[in-house]
Amino acid sequence: MTLRNGSGQDGRMLVTSRIGGNGVDGRRPSGGAGGASGFGGPGGPRRPRYRLVRRIAGGGMALLLLGAATGGMVVWTKYEQLVADLPTVDGLRTYQPPVMSRLYSGDDRVMAELAAERRIFVPYSAIPDRVKNAFIATEDQKFYTHGGVDPFAIIRAGLTDLTMHKGHRPLGASTITQQVARVMLLGTNAVSLQRKAKEALLAIRIEQTLSKEKILEIYLNEIYLGAGAYGIGAAAQTYFNKPLDQLDDAEAAFLGGLPRSPTNYNPYRYPDAARARRNWVLQRMAEVHDITPEAARIAQQEPLMPQAFTRPGPVPGSEWFAEEVRRQLIDRYGVDTTMQGGLSVHTSFDPHLQQIATAAVRDGLAAYDRDHGGWRGPVGQLAGIGAGRTAPESSQWMPGLAAAPHPAGMLDSWRLGVILSPATGEVGWVEGRPGATSPRTGRLLARDMAWMRRWRLPHAGDLVLIEPQAEGGTVALRQIPKVEGALVTLDVRTGRVLAMVGGWSFNASQFNRATQALRQPGSSFKPFVYLTAMEQGISPSQKFDDSPVSYGTWHPNNFEKDFWGPTTLHDALRESRNLVTIRLAAHIGMKSVAAMAANLHLVDTMPHVLPAALGAVETTVLREAGAYATIAAGGRLVTPTLIDDVQDRDGHILWRPEGIGLQPAAPAPASPPVPAAAPAIPAVLLPGLPPAPADGPVMTDTRPQVASPASAFQITTMMRDVIQRGTGVQAGAGIDRPIAGKTGTSQDFNDAWFAGFSPDIVTIVWVGFDTPQTLGKNETGAAIAGPIWNRVMKAVLADRPRLDFPAPEGVTLARYDTGMGVTVDAFKPDQVPGISSDLYANVTGALTAADTGAENMPDSESDMAASPASMPEGAPGVAPAGPPGQPAAPAEASPPAGGDIGMGGLY
Repeated sequence: MTLRNGSGQDGRMLVTSRIGGNGVDGRRPSGGAGGASGFGGPGGPRRPRYRLVRRIAGGGMALLLLGAATGGMVVWTKYEQLVADLPTVDGLRTYQPPVMSRLYSGDDRVMAELAAERRIFVPYSAIPDRVKNAFIATEDQKFYTHGGVDPFAIIRAGLTDLTMHKGHRPLGASTITQQVARVMLLGTNAVSLQRKAKEALLAIRIEQTLSKEKILEIYLNEIYLGAGAYGIGAAAQTYFNKPLDQLDDAEAAFLGGLPRSPTNYNPYRYPDAARARRNWVLQRMAEVHDITPEAARIAQQEPLMPQAFTRPGPVPGSEWFAEEVRRQLIDRYGVDTTMQGGLSVHTSFDPHLQQIATAAVRDGLAAYDRDHGGWRGPVGQLAGIGAGRTAPESSQWMPGLAAAPHPAGMLDSWRLGVILSPATGEVGWVEGRPGATSPRTGRLLARDMAWMRRWRLPHAGDLVLIEPQAEGGTVALRQIPKVEGALVTLDVRTGRVLAMVGGWSFNASQFNRATQALRQPGSSFKPFVYLTAMEQGISPSQKFDDSPVSYGTWHPNNFEKDFWGPTTLHDALRESRNLVTIRLAAHIGMKSVAAMAANLHLVDTMPHVLPAALGAVETTVLREAGAYATIAAGGRLVTPTLIDDVQDRDGHILWRPEGIGLQPAAPAPASPPVPAAAPAIPAVLLPGLPPAPADGPVMTDTRPQVASPASAFQITTMMRDVIQRGTGVQAGAGIDRPIAGKTGTSQDFNDAWFAGFSPDIVTIVWVGFDTPQTLGKNETGAAIAGPIWNRVMKAVLADRPRLDFPAPEGVTLARYDTGMGVTVDAFKPDQVPGISSDLYANVTGALTAADTGAENMPDSESDMAASPASMPEGAPGVAPAGPPGQPAAPAEASPPAGGDIGMGGLY
């Protein structure tokens, strides 16, 4: 049989031996194509199949492994970078959100709020379930099951974002935990993969650190919900004016829909969008079975009616008080704690008394301005108003008037008006809030028309300030005064400030003239000179010479420019005699006077010069109130305080004023007690209060005694006569209670004061210009400040029981003739009523200009000083420090000085 290759073999291929060659005998065939050696020959080993494919696969696998390794390294490096920059989450364990601080008035009403972010913290346990469910159903349905990140939400959001058209807002996939991480730890909303990665990593860490309840509590108290509200507590108050636990399903759903876009769902600007969003949230709550479908349908039919919320405070007139409290808190705790620490600050503020004080000061300043300043003309001009006798239609003037700016300092009861007819005095103004205004017209009062025309002729279109009157369709003409004033009223026993007025208008100027303005007290400083004398044992009936005196080139004089000769201290204080005060200060020494003023906290330091005895020093209204209260309190130092206590967010007392407090009653000793060492400052019962029960707490006063009760009572008795018969008669008119006080007028009539007190209330009033200038000749504290003081004290005392000044033990009240009438004074045990001792029996030498410090005083206060030409003929150039007749130092021997020196206090 012939094979295909012609070999003559059978039809089957020979199987080559594994050992031999290709032939039968094991030898390799020689020659021919079939005998060629190699793997490709038919007689050799078979070539491997798919060799190329395997090589490609192997190379691809190697590249894949290399790429995976490289990618892993890149990812690991990036992860390390992200982890290195991540903030710690440990701070969230003790999370305390920034919460606004609140100021409370004396009657425990919210007076004002201090906040960088308006937030009311609500703990998890106090958050209603419907509110929690509304936010979870809207923002993160799997909140209680995921570990910080929801992968399915991320995939869903990614696919949705890929299919959305360009410019559309990407769909978010952040869980509530991720939002907490972003808000609390990252503090950025930048759209980037790096931020999202950090957010996810932090969310996982937060879930490992905090419970779900704590995470939700942080979220619901931190999230911004529009209209300046941070957190659900503030949002419930802002939109519905109710606490969180009073919200229904519809209101809770509305809040739950706000995080997506508080601005676009503002119910005031976009009510339809807000309602649609609320209804969608209700539907989601029904789908996840938080509420029933029936409840959702009922809630969806409920109208969305937000209730306008008026932020508490400041209480009308309390701006000065609240701002001073804020300054004190910042000084003590810093800005962050004050504005974000959730402090509860209870103050001594009396809203009713504050309204009285504010009105009294404003009326007093307006009256002075009307009498002295005249009408200064319109505050603006409205074009297009005709000058005919017939008033134009409201459409001609109302739009322009409504758009005209209101001047700073304009009071709430005033209106900005436009003169429509100068001949008849018809004025138009606008009433109502923006968007709902209506025109009004009226006629100026006849007296105001006359006052206006006396200074400037009015023109049609003039913008003027008016105040509508209750009857007759008339309006009163008003203008903002240029003169300023300040007032402080405080409690004598405790120093609690009840009312404070810092000027005409807080809106016009936040400068508090009661606490920040340093002004010369003038003759209201004199009681402290006399108090120093009483402490040195000098009697109120002691006489000092009231006659011309000069020290070098300083020539002081009395306000009246007359001389009384020997005058008791009682009469000298009652009539504010300058020359007696100067001789008294020279006798007791200005060092002692300065020490007394510093101990009373009236000043920090003061020069040891005689003009300072007449008030040529600088102090504040608040400081003078504390000094006068110290006299009224029997010499116990009274430090004015506006704050009763400060509590932290947990209700712990952080601060309260020192000095007065409660001590528990000591238990009855089983054996005779061992006397303890006496404290440096003894604790005594607060004067004027009934003794506490034996088993009750005892109110104690550990404040220092800066003057003896006897000396303080002597000065009080003398100042009572200042109001009864002296310079303060006008201030005490119509008050039938025991009161004491002193007028004060500084050099050139720049400052007008009245300082006075009852046994339990002190009020200090100051009037002047911010830039010191004269108030006018003979414009004294009695004439300008006295009526304001009178009005406030009448109102204060009307609601209080009648009290008398308690006489200390050992002090005798005696009636005697001073030589200028019969009076009553208080005398210590070693003093004889009505007797004036010879204080100069052992005194030699004379006080010279070098002793007065006159050469150190400025030259600017010289207008009121008496010159040598104005002295009586024969008056010595230099008067002695002692009584008349004592040798005097000649004027030529005095050190040179730069002209006459002002005397400081006048009247």
